[in-house]
Amino acid sequence: MRLDKFLKVSRLIKRRTVANEACDAGRVLINGKSAKASAAVKEGDIIEIGFGSKSVKVKVLDVQETVRKDDAKELYEYIV
Repeated sequence: MRLDKFLKVSRLIKRRTVANEACDAGRVLINGKSAKASAAVKEGDIIEIGFGSKSVKVKVLDVQETVRKDDAKELYEYIV
């Protein structure tokens, strides 16, 4: 699945266009490397997103095309 779509489906970023812009700005890393919006996401990947001065790091647990809002948090787990 594309990175921008995963970020939207998992609700880490609310809109796909915002996810695209974050990727273009270099604020999204997959496994420590800067990633484009079209990069493939698979289970086990570590995604790091920079939100201003804060950074969020998650591990991908599952990849699904669509998911209900309540189940979106089951697609990833936070890493401290």
